[in-house]
Amino acid sequence: MLYEGVLRKMQTENGHPIQYFMIFDNGFLNVNQALNRELQIDFIKYQCLNCGEDRPIYRQGFCKKCFYETPHAGDWIMKPELSTAHLDKEDRNLEYEKKMQLQPHIVYLANSSNVKVGVTRKSQVPTRWIDQGAHEAIEIAEVPNRYLAGITEVALKDHVSDKTSWQKMLKNDIEDLDLTEWRAKLKPYIPEEAAQYFIEDNTETNLEFPVLQYPEKVKSLNLDKTPSYKGVLKGIKGQYLIFEDSTVFNVRGNEGYYVGISIQ
Repeated sequence: MLYEGVLRKMQTENGHPIQYFMIFDNGFLNVNQALNRELQIDFIKYQCLNCGEDRPIYRQGFCKKCFYETPHAGDWIMKPELSTAHLDKEDRNLEYEKKMQLQPHIVYLANSSNVKVGVTRKSQVPTRWIDQGAHEAIEIAEVPNRYLAGITEVALKDHVSDKTSWQKMLKNDIEDLDLTEWRAKLKPYIPEEAAQYFIEDNTETNLEFPVLQYPEKVKSLNLDKTPSYKGVLKGIKGQYLIFEDSTVFNVRGNEGYYVGISIQ
């Protein structure tokens, strides 16, 4: 079967294990069903997720021009503390920014390679944790807008990491930790504006990824350097495909690349 289209991050359904789907113009692929089968990925062209043009992808699936213009790539997306919609102040498109920023957000702890603090819209739980390859996670606070989530994350970054080691995550070089204990430890550092939103009566969420074989040493597939690749799929974790020869492919990191995928 041949699938063809522009890459976007895989859609997921939480289960035992998590189910992954790649959505294309001519249908969708349940990636779990491709485990232990040979996949071939062929890079055909670029297709910017905003303008649709065949221009080199700069960041987040956008060409350089669109990255600096589209409201879908504003600085507040990567840095929630820069959100200004609650002040009725526009960055690139106030209507879009109000829609995205002025809704409940979760400040959380996740463990994928180590404990890290992060922010996501409430509607994206547990999707955000799945995308990060976290095997366990817990909510710290539920706040009414993105700005409050951002300043809480910034305050907590002085006491816990905000980064994931994707290599450790993919090699499954991890340990189980008591996230409720971590949450209690971090409570005193939550900013006064967000203190009332602290959550202290929930439990960890545990996630199970469909991986048959973890790589000992990861080799990242770069479609610009290797436009055609073939390998046996052995696992899916985070937004990565893991192959038998230890090659890994970051689907989300290649958004905007138009590809053909065939399964043997």
